[in-house]
Parts: sequence; C-alpha cells; structure tokens
Amino acid sequence: MLARRLGEILGVPHVELDALHWGPDWAPASRAEFRQCISEALGGPAWVVDGNYSKVRDIIWSRADTVVWLDYPLPIVMARLTYRTLRRAITREELWSGNRERFWIHLFSSDSLFLYVLRDYGRRRREYPVLLERHEYAHIHLVHLRWPRAARRWLDSLVR
Repeated sequence: MLARRLGEILGVPHVELDALHWGPDWAPASRAEFRQCISEALGGPAWVVDGNYSKVRDIIWSRADTVVWLDYPLPIVMARLTYRTLRRAITREELWSGNRERFWIHLFSSDSLFLYVLRDYGRRRREYPVLLERHEYAHIHLVHLRWPRAARRWLDSLVR
C-alpha cells in the first residue's frame, strides 16, 4: 500500500513484484522470465517497486536511487499479515493472474507466508545493512522506517 501511494504521489509507475512473479495457479515465473519482466518494467526513467525478491535485487537496486525499508517489529508484521490474508481469503479478492488467497494453506503448509516471515525476519534485518554497505549500492539513499506512524509521516512530508 505504501509503494502504491508513493507512486501516486510521485506520479510514476508502481511495479508490484508479486504480479510479475506469480502466474495462474500460483505458478512462479522462471528466474529468467522474472528477471526479464523486471528489466522491462524498470525501463522507464522513474518507478516505484513494491516487494523484495533477492533473485532480482541486483537489477532493482542497481537502478534505484532510494530504498525504503519497512523494518517494523515482528508483532506488527505478523498482525498485518494475518489481517491482510484473512481479508483476502474472506472477500475472495483476486490477486495476480487470477489467484486468490487460501488461508488454510498459510496455516498448514510448508508454503505458509507465516512460516516464511518467522523464518526470514531476523535474517533480513541482519542482511540489509550489510548489503547496503556494498560498493555497488553506495548510490542508494536509504529511508529506514521502523514504525507505521513514521511511514505515514514520511509519506505526508512528500505531499507537502
């Protein structure tokens, strides 16, 4: 939601990585297809990317001037994931390529988004500062937001 709003404020395209990654029946794009789609989507002079996939990070970050890192506490991340997943499952909201959220899979499957977040949360918090120190990403301005209120204030500051 923040990325979509940021794209609106800046008047630039909003590129949602999940929409490029997931095909019908939750079939993931091949690595080569995904990288090609990302390269094409980022062909313009300005854009906002929504999402984070390590297999295309080099493409995105090499072209980005700013990275906005939503580094919220784990309880907030889990609460938002639960709310969003439940809402999408109940309303049968169509996502990418006709896919719909299946709540039970997230509870009782190795493909669970909840397990993914729990498994990767700490690693990402350790990994990002190291990645952002690398020479090839020295051009990136980091906006590190640790609370939803800070994100709202930051967006509001852009409108002004």
